[in-house]
Amino acid sequence: MSQILENPRGGCVLAGINSVLGAIDRVCPVYHAGPGCCMQTTASDQGQSGHKSASFVSGVSLPSSNMLEREVVFGGVNKLRTTIQGAVDIIDADDFFVLTGCTAGIIGDDIASVAEEFKAEGYNVYPIETPGFAGDSNLGYEVVWNTMLDQIIEVNLPKNEKLVNIFGIVPYHDPFWSGNLDEIKRILNLLGLTVNTFFTNHQGIDDIRKCSSAALNIIINPWIFKEPARKFEEKFGVPSIRISGMPIGATDTTSFVRKVAEALKLNKTMVDEIIAQEEDYVYSYLAQSIGALSWKRFAVVADASCAIGFTRYLANDYSFTPVLVVISESIFREEDKQRIIEQITALEYAKPPRIVFTADQYEINQAIIDEEEDLTLLIGSSSEREVGLQKNIQFITASFPINERLIFNRTYAGYRGSLTFTEDLYDNL
Repeated sequence: MSQILENPRGGCVLAGINSVLGAIDRVCPVYHAGPGCCMQTTASDQGQSGHKSASFVSGVSLPSSNMLEREVVFGGVNKLRTTIQGAVDIIDADDFFVLTGCTAGIIGDDIASVAEEFKAEGYNVYPIETPGFAGDSNLGYEVVWNTMLDQIIEVNLPKNEKLVNIFGIVPYHDPFWSGNLDEIKRILNLLGLTVNTFFTNHQGIDDIRKCSSAALNIIINPWIFKEPARKFEEKFGVPSIRISGMPIGATDTTSFVRKVAEALKLNKTMVDEIIAQEEDYVYSYLAQSIGALSWKRFAVVADASCAIGFTRYLANDYSFTPVLVVISESIFREEDKQRIIEQITALEYAKPPRIVFTADQYEINQAIIDEEEDLTLLIGSSSEREVGLQKNIQFITASFPINERLIFNRTYAGYRGSLTFTEDLYDNL
């Protein structure tokens, strides 16, 4: 690494892989890593996501070879073999994924050949050869889906013109992922679509295996999932559309619905009727309290997708003034940064805010402290609470990491989630 980050948000790529697999029903990760990796990689993502962890198997209960000096010197393949055997004997999972930690990655243990031994015996065991030092949690999301594309998803399935896949909402990295996926699914169901969320409603590996029959992939994120989307189209003929930011509130959610409807060539009259009903539902509530919060000058600290959603909703739908937006995840491609900037600055009424890209907590705090314009609202993570108190401004915890709220299926996404978001702002006055 070229620099050291203060309070990095999330863990290594292994932590990201663990969190994504942990959100899939009846899947068991098997670590080929040093002692402590199971607990630490779970704590770095799941442990900071509203106090919920994988319910099937997670943390210190994950099978691990717990590599020590002996395995470093002589190799850890034999120990991995006994670890997998113990896992398949004890844990009633549908599928097992063998993950490599830094130690296994450095010494080059061949986990693929061990996985093949168990496949030959009828067990669903798959290798993911990406050691933790290869990247951060966000990369883990893409690594999992690349693995699914290469090893799990079936080819030559008949197409279902009403089936869509949702990608880009990363389990645990988005503390509201369960509720957000449920709200997106609810909206798409109104359009007559069947939805693969993959991580809710007990969906599992079988849904992933059959997802190549979908008519469309919907990527709700401004930059994640670029390579898997390309593979989906080339290998399975499933096209993708990208929604550059979490749709929050009537304005952006209606735009989201119309984009999906256009891609699938849905009946316009039906779509217009559903949009009218959903917008009426939202506006009928907002009309009752439109003066309660106005007027705020706000700053947002969040991952790119949520930062776009929060900013656009508060500026376009609620007439607040955006002053500062900090994108708190590491983004390297310049075209991704430009896409994010365009979404945050292309507002209907407000003057565009100052935008800062940094994942370093010191730099985030300094951006807030040094802001010359007055701030009356800060939307951020648990890590920004202290600087919010220092600035003596209203603060709401709404982005990763969150360690002082319990979050089950709460959502800020879509039509109805925007009402919850507004309620939370009002409760924190």
